[in-house]
Amino acid sequence: MVECDFTVTGPAFLLLEDGSIFPGTSFGFNMQEIGEVVFNTTMTGYQEVLTDPSYSGQIVVLTYPLIGNYGIDSQHSESNKVQVSGLVVRELCETPSNGRSTETLHEFLVSQRVPGIYGVDTRAITKRLRSQGVMMGILAHGGVAAAKKALSRATRYDDVDFIKVVTSDKEYRWGTLSGARQPKYRVLVYDYGLKYNILRLLESRGCDVLVVPAETPAEEILKANIDGVLLSPGPGDPLLLDYLVENTKKLFGHTPIMGICLGHQIAARALGAKTFKLKFGHRGGNHPVKDLETGRIYITSQNHGYAIEASTLAHGCEVSHVNLNDETVEGLVHTQIPLISIQYHSEASPGPRDNEYMFDRFLDLMEAHKLEKGGM
Repeated sequence: MVECDFTVTGPAFLLLEDGSIFPGTSFGFNMQEIGEVVFNTTMTGYQEVLTDPSYSGQIVVLTYPLIGNYGIDSQHSESNKVQVSGLVVRELCETPSNGRSTETLHEFLVSQRVPGIYGVDTRAITKRLRSQGVMMGILAHGGVAAAKKALSRATRYDDVDFIKVVTSDKEYRWGTLSGARQPKYRVLVYDYGLKYNILRLLESRGCDVLVVPAETPAEEILKANIDGVLLSPGPGDPLLLDYLVENTKKLFGHTPIMGICLGHQIAARALGAKTFKLKFGHRGGNHPVKDLETGRIYITSQNHGYAIEASTLAHGCEVSHVNLNDETVEGLVHTQIPLISIQYHSEASPGPRDNEYMFDRFLDLMEAHKLEKGGM
């Protein structure tokens, strides 16, 4: 635990690129930080949000008013560090009530060198982002003129390849199957900014899981003894990721593939589809999605700022899930190659476990592919 005094805070502000200023009080690590400002509507799960690599390069505004009330539990992190550029909250809890908490949110951000601000009108920020769209911003203290100058010189979020920031620098095997239990399937996970719970859910289903860096050549993957490939979530604009798109094309037809969030977008682009930026994105735990195969509606957890243009999908690629709020594409299935993908986060738990069935579908896809190969 980092030794730090909660009272060591001071006046701070969030400045948006449209010139609007939202004053508050600093907490966490005392530094200036720039990022794309987005909002998340979940009521719980702030630790999972902070450690989600898909938020790399972004300042996150949490719409739920009280944050930090259950502290920090290391078992709930989705990666090995805080990934957000900054955090904005209405009310910050100084004394969390949770027997498993090891530190406060303030201490956690200090240890990770990430700034925060509280006492801010998060409702007003959210309404502005909904009407104007997400925009760049800066968490700062001191002079507004200096902050404006720094913000005007900053590189825009859409111009940065964040995959190179968040991906693992080497391959690794996740966990170990207990006792003499043999793996049902060997799954390779491309790390575009994955969340640990994806790996936990695959392992719990008897999968031997190998994680590889984002730029691992497809030729190396196809030489390995694997049953399927998962394309993970991740941050940033899929239009910057041609090198991942071209790599994915080489996998099609050779092994079952499941894409999640950014992995879903990369798979769609590899099939010729186009993507576009949403006005303010989908970030929260209450987004209704309809599974077109079963007709069932699921409440999903989402975190993305881009979506697929349904009209650009190639022959053989069909929409499998639809967002009931704005009718954007939430899932794909291919009629000729073993491929499924979803835009939302099936590894998150808003239901709490309703959406884990997509991992079971992936296992069914791998089983069918094994049987087909065995019959050839």
